[in-house]
Amino acid sequence: MAHHIRLRTALLFSTLFGLAVGCSGLDDGADRRAAPPPAGARRGFTLLATGDLLIHASVIRQARADAGGEGYDFRRMLAGDRDLVSRADLALCHMETITGRKDGPFSGYPAFKSPPQVSAAARSLGYDSCSTASNHTLDDGPEGVGRTLAAMDGAGLAHAGSARSAAEGRAVTMLRAGGAKVAQLAYTYGTNGIPVPDGKRWLVNLIDPARIVEDARAARRAGAEVVVVSLHWGTEWQQAPDDLQRSVARELTASTAGGRKDIDLIIGTHAHIPQAYEKVNGTWVVYGLGDQIAGVMPDPRGQMGSAARFTFAPPTAAGRSWTVARAEYIPQIVANDPIGVVNLPRALREDPDNARYREALRTIKDAVLSRGAAKDGLIMGG
Repeated sequence: MAHHIRLRTALLFSTLFGLAVGCSGLDDGADRRAAPPPAGARRGFTLLATGDLLIHASVIRQARADAGGEGYDFRRMLAGDRDLVSRADLALCHMETITGRKDGPFSGYPAFKSPPQVSAAARSLGYDSCSTASNHTLDDGPEGVGRTLAAMDGAGLAHAGSARSAAEGRAVTMLRAGGAKVAQLAYTYGTNGIPVPDGKRWLVNLIDPARIVEDARAARRAGAEVVVVSLHWGTEWQQAPDDLQRSVARELTASTAGGRKDIDLIIGTHAHIPQAYEKVNGTWVVYGLGDQIAGVMPDPRGQMGSAARFTFAPPTAAGRSWTVARAEYIPQIVANDPIGVVNLPRALREDPDNARYREALRTIKDAVLSRGAAKDGLIMGG
């Protein structure tokens, strides 16, 4: 029996990151506690990232039903990803919605307030950290940010992209995977017109390429060997990456310091439909993973997405970088009776004549490969 040994709570050195435009910069000394791995312990690792946890009202109702009418249970809905998540050395999710009060009321679109059990379900599945910067981060103001991060803290789930204080906003989310220290940074294009309160720019990180590069370099100084940037960006329902996505991707992937790339991987969310994977300046960019869980929307693509899995290889010599040795996408869809995540390659092996699944697989594959990722080695996993 296989194994990837998962390094978890003892290795979530600084569980919080949140730096918005205008803040003074990341605390590049925030994580000094991690001793380097012993000689010979450095090995490759797999990083898995999944799309938006979009907790619509129908998803909340399903969680209520799955809990037998007492509380909320999201574990069955997400169980279709359990094998993928548990087999990864490092698993990242995207918490698009904010957490409501313990006893509610809870709500879906347009101003989300999700049950706190979402965080516990994500952690129980095996996720290590989630990005929290989205256009919905300020749906319930600073209090909503605080509740969201408190729920994640309580579940033992690290997070990046929002913060409850300036000090928390200066910390780096640092994780261990294989023999590497991995930093997760996260940002959003905006907050649906809700202004970030004066003096609290650290509440949510906004996309600004110069700031992201500065943060990545601070994470390197703190010891990060791999820097992953989660970006909530793009145009909803548009398969092609928009001008912001393309320009930011080019700028970030071109940035280097001391002959080393500042950013090793970009993971995108927000568009609600599958978007392309592409190598830009030699660095993998996932423009949009689509939704991991969501209710029925007018466009059926809103329940389609992919999980991204990247296998990183350790440096071959001192002073060299970790590199992506294998890149994979795993097509997914949301079933509706009952609501739940479906791994499409596995589902189609069991039910090859399912027309909805076959069409979804084609749609996702076309989107993911639409910018030539296959020629750079991207393959479909399962």
